[in-house]
Amino acid sequence: MLILALVAAACSPKLQPVAVQPVKKEPEPVAKQPSGEKNAPTPPEPKVSTISLLLPFNLQHLPPGSPYTYVSLKKADIAVEYYQGFLQALDSLSSLGYNYRLRVFDTRDEAAMAHSLANKPEIRASNLIVGPVFPESMKSFSTAFAGASQPIVSPLSAVSPATFKNKNLITVIPPLEYHAWASAKYITDRIKPKNIFILKSGFSQENEYLIPFKKAIDSLSNKQVKIVSITVIHGALTALIPQLSSSETNVFLIASTNQHFLTVTLRSLDTLNNTYPITLFGHPDWKKASFLNVNVLQRLNTHITTADDVNYKATNTGSFSRAYHKAYHAEPSGYSIKGFDEGWYFGQLLATGDLNKNGQASLADFNGMHNTFHFVKKPGLGWVNTHVDVLKYVNFELKKVE
Repeated sequence: MLILALVAAACSPKLQPVAVQPVKKEPEPVAKQPSGEKNAPTPPEPKVSTISLLLPFNLQHLPPGSPYTYVSLKKADIAVEYYQGFLQALDSLSSLGYNYRLRVFDTRDEAAMAHSLANKPEIRASNLIVGPVFPESMKSFSTAFAGASQPIVSPLSAVSPATFKNKNLITVIPPLEYHAWASAKYITDRIKPKNIFILKSGFSQENEYLIPFKKAIDSLSNKQVKIVSITVIHGALTALIPQLSSSETNVFLIASTNQHFLTVTLRSLDTLNNTYPITLFGHPDWKKASFLNVNVLQRLNTHITTADDVNYKATNTGSFSRAYHKAYHAEPSGYSIKGFDEGWYFGQLLATGDLNKNGQASLADFNGMHNTFHFVKKPGLGWVNTHVDVLKYVNFELKKVE
Protein backbone atom coordinates (compact mmCIF):
# COMPACT_ATOMS: atom_id res chain seq x y z
CA MET A 1 0.00 0.00 0.00
CA LEU A 2 1.34 3.41 -1.00
CA ILE A 3 -0.42 6.53 0.27
CA LEU A 4 0.57 9.80 -1.38
CA ALA A 5 0.19 13.15 0.30
CA LEU A 6 1.20 15.39 -2.56
CA VAL A 7 2.04 19.01 -1.96
CA ALA A 8 3.80 19.45 -5.29
CA ALA A 9 3.72 16.58 -7.76
CA ALA A 10 1.48 14.54 -10.01
CA CYS A 11 0.00 11.12 -9.33
CA SER A 12 1.46 8.05 -10.92
CA PRO A 13 -0.11 4.73 -11.89
CA LYS A 14 0.80 1.55 -10.03
CA LEU A 15 3.86 -0.10 -11.49
CA GLN A 16 5.05 -3.65 -11.72
CA PRO A 17 7.97 -4.54 -9.42
CA VAL A 18 11.43 -4.19 -10.93
CA ALA A 19 14.04 -6.85 -10.15
CA VAL A 20 16.91 -5.34 -8.19
CA GLN A 21 19.13 -6.63 -5.42
CA PRO A 22 17.33 -6.53 -2.03
CA VAL A 23 19.11 -4.89 0.88
CA LYS A 24 18.57 -7.47 3.59
CA LYS A 25 15.36 -9.40 4.00
CA GLU A 26 11.86 -9.79 2.68
CA PRO A 27 8.81 -9.06 4.89
CA GLU A 28 7.51 -12.00 6.89
CA PRO A 29 4.09 -13.24 5.68
CA VAL A 30 1.12 -12.47 7.91
CA ALA A 31 -0.33 -15.67 9.35
CA LYS A 32 -3.83 -16.45 8.05
CA GLN A 33 -6.66 -17.10 10.49
CA PRO A 34 -7.99 -20.69 10.28
CA SER A 35 -11.47 -20.70 8.77
CA GLY A 36 -13.09 -22.55 11.70
CA GLU A 37 -11.50 -20.59 14.55
CA LYS A 38 -13.77 -18.28 16.55
CA ASN A 39 -12.82 -15.14 18.46
CA ALA A 40 -9.35 -15.15 16.97
CA PRO A 41 -7.27 -12.08 17.86
CA THR A 42 -7.46 -9.21 15.38
CA PRO A 43 -4.24 -9.06 13.37
CA PRO A 44 -2.20 -5.90 13.97
CA GLU A 45 -2.46 -2.99 11.60
CA PRO A 46 0.18 -3.16 8.87
CA LYS A 47 3.24 -1.02 9.50
CA VAL A 48 3.22 2.18 7.47
CA SER A 49 6.51 4.01 6.92
CA THR A 50 6.17 7.76 6.34
CA ILE A 51 8.64 9.49 4.03
CA SER A 52 8.86 13.22 3.36
CA LEU A 53 10.37 14.11 -0.01
CA LEU A 54 11.69 17.69 -0.30
CA LEU A 55 12.46 18.65 -3.90
CA PRO A 56 12.88 21.90 -5.90
CA PHE A 57 9.82 21.76 -8.19
CA ASN A 58 9.84 25.59 -8.25
CA LEU A 59 6.07 25.78 -8.64
CA GLN A 60 6.15 29.49 -7.84
CA HIS A 61 7.12 29.96 -11.51
CA LEU A 62 3.95 28.36 -12.85
CA PRO A 63 1.64 31.43 -12.69
CA PRO A 64 1.73 33.91 -15.60
CA GLY A 65 4.19 36.71 -15.07
CA SER A 66 6.72 34.57 -13.23
CA PRO A 67 8.03 32.16 -15.88
CA TYR A 68 10.67 29.53 -15.34
CA THR A 69 14.21 30.53 -16.22
CA TYR A 70 16.56 28.01 -17.84
CA VAL A 71 18.19 27.30 -14.47
CA SER A 72 14.96 27.01 -12.48
CA LEU A 73 13.39 24.78 -15.14
CA LYS A 74 16.45 22.51 -15.15
CA LYS A 75 16.20 22.12 -11.37
CA ALA A 76 12.48 21.42 -11.64
CA ASP A 77 13.23 18.72 -14.23
CA ILE A 78 15.68 17.13 -11.80
CA ALA A 79 12.98 17.18 -9.10
CA VAL A 80 10.33 15.56 -11.32
CA GLU A 81 12.67 12.89 -12.70
CA TYR A 82 14.00 11.97 -9.26
CA TYR A 83 10.46 11.89 -7.82
CA GLN A 84 9.21 9.58 -10.56
CA GLY A 85 12.05 7.13 -10.01
CA PHE A 86 11.62 7.25 -6.23
CA LEU A 87 7.86 6.68 -6.54
CA GLN A 88 8.42 3.75 -8.89
CA ALA A 89 10.63 2.11 -6.24
CA LEU A 90 7.99 2.52 -3.52
CA ASP A 91 5.29 1.19 -5.85
CA SER A 92 7.44 -1.86 -6.51
CA LEU A 93 8.06 -2.41 -2.79
CA SER A 94 4.35 -1.94 -2.07
CA SER A 95 3.56 -4.85 -4.39
CA LEU A 96 5.76 -7.00 -2.14
CA GLY A 97 3.62 -6.19 0.89
CA TYR A 98 5.31 -3.11 2.34
CA ASN A 99 3.31 0.03 3.15
CA TYR A 100 4.28 3.68 2.74
CA ARG A 101 2.92 7.16 3.14
CA LEU A 102 4.83 9.53 0.85
CA ARG A 103 4.57 13.28 1.42
CA VAL A 104 6.06 15.52 -1.25
CA PHE A 105 7.02 19.18 -0.67
CA ASP A 106 8.31 21.91 -2.97
CA THR A 107 11.42 23.58 -1.51
CA ARG A 108 11.35 26.17 -4.34
CA ASP A 109 15.17 25.95 -4.19
CA GLU A 110 14.97 28.65 -1.51
CA ALA A 111 16.83 28.48 1.79
CA ALA A 112 14.00 30.33 3.56
CA MET A 113 11.42 27.82 2.33
CA ALA A 114 13.64 24.92 3.42
CA HIS A 115 13.93 26.48 6.87
CA SER A 116 10.15 26.85 7.05
CA LEU A 117 9.57 23.24 5.98
CA ALA A 118 11.84 22.03 8.81
CA ASN A 119 9.22 23.25 11.28
CA LYS A 120 6.23 21.53 9.66
CA PRO A 121 4.69 18.97 12.08
CA GLU A 122 4.03 16.45 9.29
CA ILE A 123 7.69 16.49 8.28
CA ARG A 124 8.86 16.22 11.88
CA ALA A 125 6.56 13.22 12.30
CA SER A 126 8.09 11.38 9.32
CA ASN A 127 10.24 8.29 9.65
CA LEU A 128 12.63 9.53 6.95
CA ILE A 129 13.30 12.85 5.18
CA VAL A 130 14.81 12.84 1.69
CA GLY A 131 16.16 16.23 0.60
CA PRO A 132 16.52 19.13 0.15
CA VAL A 133 18.67 18.62 -2.93
CA PHE A 134 20.94 21.65 -3.19
CA PRO A 135 23.52 22.70 -0.55
CA GLU A 136 22.09 26.05 0.58
CA SER A 137 18.62 24.60 1.12
CA MET A 138 20.04 21.53 2.87
CA LYS A 139 22.14 23.71 5.14
CA SER A 140 19.12 25.83 6.07
CA PHE A 141 16.90 22.79 6.62
CA SER A 142 19.38 20.74 8.64
CA THR A 143 20.19 23.71 10.88
CA ALA A 144 16.50 24.20 11.70
CA PHE A 145 16.06 20.43 12.07
CA ALA A 146 19.10 19.95 14.32
CA GLY A 147 17.11 18.92 17.40
CA ALA A 148 15.21 16.12 15.65
CA SER A 149 16.32 12.50 15.46
CA GLN A 150 15.02 11.36 12.07
CA PRO A 151 17.58 10.44 9.42
CA ILE A 152 17.90 13.01 6.61
CA VAL A 153 19.07 11.80 3.19
CA SER A 154 21.13 14.12 1.01
CA PRO A 155 20.14 12.43 -2.27
CA LEU A 156 22.02 14.14 -5.10
CA SER A 157 24.69 16.48 -3.74
CA ALA A 158 28.36 15.55 -3.41
CA VAL A 159 29.00 18.41 -0.98
CA SER A 160 30.94 17.28 2.10
CA PRO A 161 28.75 16.56 5.14
CA ALA A 162 31.11 18.80 7.11
CA THR A 163 29.21 21.68 5.47
CA PHE A 164 26.03 20.69 7.33
CA LYS A 165 27.37 19.08 10.52
CA ASN A 166 24.25 17.04 11.19
CA LYS A 167 24.74 13.68 12.91
CA ASN A 168 21.55 12.30 11.31
CA LEU A 169 22.59 13.09 7.73
CA ILE A 170 23.02 10.30 5.17
CA THR A 171 25.15 11.46 2.22
CA VAL A 172 24.48 9.19 -0.77
CA ILE A 173 26.76 10.78 -3.40
CA PRO A 174 30.43 10.38 -2.35
CA PRO A 175 32.11 13.76 -1.76
CA LEU A 176 35.20 14.72 -3.76
CA GLU A 177 37.65 13.60 -1.07
CA TYR A 178 36.64 9.96 -1.66
CA HIS A 179 37.41 10.32 -5.36
CA ALA A 180 40.85 11.60 -4.41
CA TRP A 181 41.32 8.64 -2.07
CA ALA A 182 40.23 6.15 -4.75
CA SER A 183 42.76 7.56 -7.22
CA ALA A 184 45.52 7.51 -4.60
CA LYS A 185 44.75 3.91 -3.67
CA TYR A 186 44.72 2.77 -7.29
CA ILE A 187 48.06 4.50 -7.95
CA THR A 188 49.81 3.08 -4.90
CA ASP A 189 48.33 -0.44 -5.26
CA ARG A 190 48.54 -0.91 -9.03
CA ILE A 191 51.24 1.40 -10.41
CA LYS A 192 53.56 1.88 -7.41
CA PRO A 193 55.40 4.92 -8.83
CA LYS A 194 58.31 6.68 -7.15
CA ASN A 195 57.00 10.11 -8.16
CA ILE A 196 53.62 11.67 -8.90
CA PHE A 197 53.52 14.90 -10.89
CA ILE A 198 50.64 17.26 -10.08
CA LEU A 199 49.88 19.94 -12.67
CA LYS A 200 48.00 22.90 -11.23
CA SER A 201 46.22 25.77 -12.94
CA GLY A 202 46.56 28.11 -9.97
CA PHE A 203 42.88 28.17 -8.99
CA SER A 204 42.28 27.47 -5.30
CA GLN A 205 39.23 25.22 -5.81
CA GLU A 206 41.59 22.48 -7.00
CA ASN A 207 42.68 22.10 -3.38
CA GLU A 208 39.37 20.38 -2.59
CA TYR A 209 40.78 17.44 -4.53
CA LEU A 210 44.54 17.91 -4.07
CA ILE A 211 44.68 18.20 -0.27
CA PRO A 212 42.92 14.86 0.42
CA PHE A 213 44.84 13.25 -2.47
CA LYS A 214 48.21 14.20 -0.96
CA LYS A 215 47.11 12.99 2.47
CA ALA A 216 45.98 9.68 0.99
CA ILE A 217 49.24 9.17 -0.92
CA ASP A 218 51.31 9.88 2.20
CA SER A 219 49.18 7.52 4.27
CA LEU A 220 49.00 4.67 1.75
CA SER A 221 52.69 4.82 0.75
CA ASN A 222 54.04 5.62 4.21
CA LYS A 223 55.45 8.79 2.60
CA GLN A 224 57.58 6.76 0.20
CA VAL A 225 56.09 8.40 -2.92
CA LYS A 226 57.40 11.85 -3.83
CA ILE A 227 54.82 14.39 -4.98
CA VAL A 228 56.06 17.05 -7.40
CA SER A 229 53.61 19.95 -7.85
CA ILE A 230 53.98 22.70 -10.43
CA THR A 231 51.72 25.50 -11.62
CA VAL A 232 51.61 25.24 -15.41
CA ILE A 233 51.60 28.41 -17.49
CA HIS A 234 50.69 28.19 -21.18
CA GLY A 235 51.32 24.44 -21.19
CA ALA A 236 55.04 24.75 -20.44
CA LEU A 237 56.26 21.40 -19.07
CA THR A 238 59.93 21.35 -20.12
CA ALA A 239 61.10 22.02 -16.54
CA LEU A 240 59.87 18.54 -15.59
CA ILE A 241 61.85 16.64 -18.24
CA PRO A 242 64.95 15.97 -16.06
CA GLN A 243 62.70 14.18 -13.55
CA LEU A 244 60.84 12.01 -16.10
CA SER A 245 61.56 8.42 -17.06
CA SER A 246 61.70 7.25 -20.67
CA SER A 247 61.34 3.56 -19.68
CA GLU A 248 58.79 3.56 -16.83
CA THR A 249 55.35 5.16 -16.73
CA ASN A 250 55.21 8.70 -15.37
CA VAL A 251 52.10 9.33 -13.28
CA PHE A 252 50.44 12.74 -13.66
CA LEU A 253 47.42 14.17 -11.85
CA ILE A 254 45.35 17.16 -12.95
CA ALA A 255 42.51 18.36 -10.69
CA SER A 256 41.47 21.31 -12.89
CA THR A 257 38.21 21.46 -14.85
CA ASN A 258 39.02 24.70 -16.66
CA GLN A 259 38.52 24.25 -20.40
CA HIS A 260 41.31 26.52 -21.64
CA PHE A 261 43.85 25.20 -19.14
CA LEU A 262 43.04 21.58 -19.95
CA THR A 263 43.07 22.08 -23.72
CA VAL A 264 46.57 23.60 -23.67
CA THR A 265 48.06 21.42 -20.94
CA LEU A 266 46.79 18.11 -22.33
CA ARG A 267 48.21 19.01 -25.72
CA SER A 268 51.62 19.55 -24.11
CA LEU A 269 51.33 16.28 -22.18
CA ASP A 270 50.44 14.46 -25.39
CA THR A 271 53.64 15.75 -27.00
CA LEU A 272 55.67 14.74 -23.94
CA ASN A 273 54.10 11.28 -24.12
CA ASN A 274 55.95 10.62 -27.38
CA THR A 275 59.18 10.24 -25.39
CA TYR A 276 58.09 9.75 -21.79
CA PRO A 277 55.23 7.26 -21.21
CA ILE A 278 52.43 8.88 -19.23
CA THR A 279 49.51 7.63 -17.14
CA LEU A 280 47.14 10.47 -16.31
CA PHE A 281 44.53 10.81 -13.53
CA GLY A 282 41.85 13.45 -13.88
CA HIS A 283 38.99 15.09 -12.04
CA PRO A 284 35.68 13.15 -11.93
CA ASP A 285 33.92 16.00 -13.76
CA TRP A 286 36.00 15.17 -16.85
CA LYS A 287 33.52 12.39 -17.52
CA LYS A 288 30.92 14.94 -18.64
CA ALA A 289 33.33 17.45 -20.25
CA SER A 290 32.45 17.24 -23.93
CA PHE A 291 35.31 19.54 -24.94
CA LEU A 292 37.97 16.95 -24.02
CA ASN A 293 39.58 15.05 -26.91
CA VAL A 294 38.98 11.32 -26.37
CA ASN A 295 41.90 10.39 -28.63
CA VAL A 296 44.29 12.42 -26.49
CA LEU A 297 42.82 11.02 -23.27
CA GLN A 298 43.30 7.46 -24.50
CA ARG A 299 46.89 8.06 -25.61
CA LEU A 300 47.62 9.45 -22.13
CA ASN A 301 46.17 6.32 -20.44
CA THR A 302 43.69 8.56 -18.65
CA HIS A 303 41.88 7.35 -15.53
CA ILE A 304 38.80 9.07 -14.09
CA THR A 305 36.90 8.23 -10.92
CA THR A 306 33.10 8.13 -10.81
CA ALA A 307 30.22 7.51 -8.44
CA ASP A 308 27.71 7.26 -11.27
CA ASP A 309 28.30 4.42 -13.72
CA VAL A 310 25.05 2.96 -15.09
CA ASN A 311 25.27 -0.34 -16.98
CA TYR A 312 22.38 0.06 -19.43
CA LYS A 313 22.86 -3.52 -20.66
CA ALA A 314 22.18 -5.02 -17.21
CA THR A 315 18.94 -6.94 -16.75
CA ASN A 316 17.68 -4.86 -13.83
CA THR A 317 18.37 -1.60 -15.70
CA GLY A 318 16.41 -2.85 -18.70
CA SER A 319 13.48 -3.91 -16.51
CA PHE A 320 13.44 -0.55 -14.80
CA SER A 321 13.62 1.36 -18.09
CA ARG A 322 10.69 -0.55 -19.59
CA ALA A 323 8.51 -0.02 -16.50
CA TYR A 324 9.47 3.66 -16.33
CA HIS A 325 8.68 4.20 -20.01
CA LYS A 326 5.32 2.48 -19.62
CA ALA A 327 4.40 4.70 -16.69
CA TYR A 328 5.73 8.07 -17.89
CA HIS A 329 6.12 7.66 -21.68
CA ALA A 330 9.71 8.83 -21.45
CA GLU A 331 13.17 7.34 -21.05
CA PRO A 332 14.56 7.49 -17.51
CA SER A 333 17.32 10.00 -16.84
CA GLY A 334 20.23 9.52 -14.47
CA TYR A 335 18.18 11.31 -11.82
CA SER A 336 15.31 8.88 -12.34
CA ILE A 337 17.70 5.98 -11.82
CA LYS A 338 19.13 7.57 -8.68
CA GLY A 339 15.59 8.13 -7.42
CA PHE A 340 14.73 4.47 -7.93
CA ASP A 341 17.91 3.16 -6.30
CA GLU A 342 17.52 5.39 -3.27
CA GLY A 343 13.77 4.81 -2.98
CA TRP A 344 14.28 1.05 -3.07
CA TYR A 345 17.21 1.06 -0.64
CA PHE A 346 15.77 3.36 2.01
CA GLY A 347 12.21 2.15 1.51
CA GLN A 348 13.22 -1.41 2.30
CA LEU A 349 15.39 -0.36 5.24
CA LEU A 350 12.42 1.49 6.71
CA ALA A 351 9.94 -1.32 6.18
CA THR A 352 12.18 -4.00 7.69
CA GLY A 353 13.15 -1.87 10.68
CA ASP A 354 16.81 -1.65 9.69
CA LEU A 355 16.63 2.15 9.60
CA ASN A 356 15.31 3.31 12.93
CA LYS A 357 14.23 6.76 13.98
CA ASN A 358 17.39 7.71 15.84
CA GLY A 359 19.62 6.79 12.93
CA GLN A 360 21.58 4.10 14.78
CA ALA A 361 20.96 1.50 12.10
CA SER A 362 23.70 -0.35 10.26
CA LEU A 363 23.42 0.66 6.61
CA ALA A 364 24.15 -2.48 4.60
CA ASP A 365 26.02 -2.45 1.29
CA PHE A 366 23.85 -2.28 -1.81
CA ASN A 367 24.54 -2.67 -5.52
CA GLY A 368 22.27 -0.25 -7.30
CA MET A 369 21.92 0.66 -10.95
CA HIS A 370 23.87 3.91 -10.71
CA ASN A 371 26.34 3.11 -7.91
CA THR A 372 27.21 0.85 -5.03
CA PHE A 373 26.39 2.06 -1.52
CA HIS A 374 29.05 1.50 1.12
CA PHE A 375 28.21 3.75 4.05
CA VAL A 376 30.68 4.68 6.76
CA LYS A 377 29.63 6.42 9.99
CA LYS A 378 31.47 9.70 10.59
CA PRO A 379 31.24 11.17 14.11
CA GLY A 380 29.03 14.25 14.09
CA LEU A 381 28.54 14.07 10.30
CA GLY A 382 26.25 11.06 9.91
CA TRP A 383 26.66 8.33 7.30
CA VAL A 384 28.67 8.85 4.09
CA ASN A 385 28.72 6.63 1.00
CA THR A 386 32.41 6.13 0.22
CA HIS A 387 32.21 3.84 -2.82
CA VAL A 388 33.93 5.21 -5.93
CA ASP A 389 34.83 3.37 -9.16
CA VAL A 390 37.98 3.94 -11.20
CA LEU A 391 37.51 4.09 -14.98
CA LYS A 392 40.03 4.08 -17.81
CA TYR A 393 39.76 4.92 -21.51
CA VAL A 394 39.84 1.64 -23.46
CA ASN A 395 38.83 1.52 -27.14
CA PHE A 396 37.78 5.16 -26.78
CA GLU A 397 35.30 4.38 -24.00
CA LEU A 398 35.54 4.56 -20.24
CA LYS A 399 35.77 1.07 -18.77
CA LYS A 400 35.75 0.13 -15.11
CA VAL A 401 39.17 -1.04 -13.86
CA GLU A 402 38.41 -0.93 -10.13
